[in-house]
Amino acid sequence: MSLGWSGKDQKNSNQPAAAGQKRPRSDAGNKVTVVLGAQWGDEGKGKVVDLLATEADFVCRCQGGNNAGHTVVVDGKEYDFHLLPSGIINPKSISLIGNGVVIHLPGLFEEGDKNEKKGLKGWEKRLIVSDRAHLVFDFHQVVDGLQETERQAQEGKNIGTTKKGIGPAYSSKASRTGLRVCDLLGDFKDFSTRFKNLVQQYQSMYPSLTVDVEDQLKKLKEYAERLRPMKQNEELI
Repeated sequence: MSLGWSGKDQKNSNQPAAAGQKRPRSDAGNKVTVVLGAQWGDEGKGKVVDLLATEADFVCRCQGGNNAGHTVVVDGKEYDFHLLPSGIINPKSISLIGNGVVIHLPGLFEEGDKNEKKGLKGWEKRLIVSDRAHLVFDFHQVVDGLQETERQAQEGKNIGTTKKGIGPAYSSKASRTGLRVCDLLGDFKDFSTRFKNLVQQYQSMYPSLTVDVEDQLKKLKEYAERLRPMKQNEELI
């Protein structure tokens, strides 16, 4: 049976099917394969994505942060991924970190550099980062730990967070006080003001929280220049 697609097929597909018949379906065009975990982690998603990536033009991660962990073994070398899509190993595909992901920049570059020493070459040139992705800051991670301590004291139990700041970062996103990649790569003076306001907001809730704001801003400005070539406008992704 032919799977070709023509203008005639398109015209027919736009018409309602006759009673008792199915509308013709075309297999032409772009295809998307989605890998979902249905067992709260440890299902082997990273290995599956790595296998599928050999036939993919783009490998996209849509949510989560570096609390995830995917291990892929290629030619006897073990690569560990937390933020980078597992398909980054494939030199012929482009990897994308989407706007639903929360990104801890120190963790991202540490992960890339660590795997580069194992043989992952050219990963920065194959990575696209959405400019609408929210950022995880170091103080988000500290707050994550403080919240866990509070839960233990108040309820006698905790949720077993990885203390990577993922929950607090998504809370900042939901409350519209979070900062995104586009904010960091835009007007840095404006970014600095909003960063300081966000720190003060958390310090008002957690008085024991201490943040060296100027040191953090200095580091973030350095990360921004390394991140800039990877940034892509959301509309173009």
